[in-house]
Amino acid sequence: MSFDLVGLPALSRAAVDRTEPVRGDEEQIAALWPKSRMIVVDTRGRTLVSGRGTKVVDRPATDFGDRPPLNAVLLGVQDDVAYWAVPVPAEDDAAPVTPRAWSAPELTDEPQWLDLRQAGATLDDMSAGLFTTAAALFQWHRLAKFCAKCGSPTVPAKSGWHTACSGCGREEYPRTDAAVICLVHDGADQVLVARGPEWPEGRFSVLAGFVEAGESLEACVAREVLEEVGVAVRDIRYLGSQPWPFPRSLMIGFEAVADPADPLLLADGEIAEAKWVSRADVRKAIEEPGSVPGLGLAGGASIAFRMLQSWSGAGSSS
Repeated sequence: MSFDLVGLPALSRAAVDRTEPVRGDEEQIAALWPKSRMIVVDTRGRTLVSGRGTKVVDRPATDFGDRPPLNAVLLGVQDDVAYWAVPVPAEDDAAPVTPRAWSAPELTDEPQWLDLRQAGATLDDMSAGLFTTAAALFQWHRLAKFCAKCGSPTVPAKSGWHTACSGCGREEYPRTDAAVICLVHDGADQVLVARGPEWPEGRFSVLAGFVEAGESLEACVAREVLEEVGVAVRDIRYLGSQPWPFPRSLMIGFEAVADPADPLLLADGEIAEAKWVSRADVRKAIEEPGSVPGLGLAGGASIAFRMLQSWSGAGSSS
């Protein structure tokens, strides 16, 4: 039995015009600047979020000068208001990086610093789009400080949407790495979930992997599932996509059918555990987190969550 996504994945939402022609138009940028708004993203990928996790906190862009800072990026324009983002040092930059938080943060009325994994599912459409774009651009800039051709430092240009080499003049644009993510089911009421070795015990998601050079998306789905769990799939079908700027992926979602009777052969070092689970258990695990022993699922900011929710019917009235 096939299915469709019940809604856009959390980080695929956006409510501003990305306005590519404006990025290099200094006259338009100057005209928009007095009413522009700025969000800040720290070096740990967090921004200030308010409204119990529903809105990113923005400030008048003029607080940052009478023109856009060189390291600012233009996120888009809505109702003649331009939205920008600028990177700032994290107050706890010197502290060790803590392991990824697997539980949802406790949302309060007070603004708090949250990253996309923590806030992506609760933000409104505009905030989700702004934060996702900012996170993706700043991840790229952190990885694109030097020219791939001559090694000279690069300089941001066109409102942060490309860099120019200070040595040879070569232009670079933001990179996106294509990755497939596939919900494998039996065509009835079972789904295959797995966890990587870095995930805690009991925490599961669907299967994913990067597209190789010269490979189609469908071929990648079949290869990755076979490599990771030893199962052949059929009836591969596209569902939807979502940016995942950790650091620069585009997750392209599919469903596929496999036989639960086939033995699971786990890829050493990639898959720590895999199992078939019932639709009823997935639905309950989503609607009542922690209610199904040994079955924690991917966070709400991920397309994996939306796929599992859609397949299981979690949250529906039926």
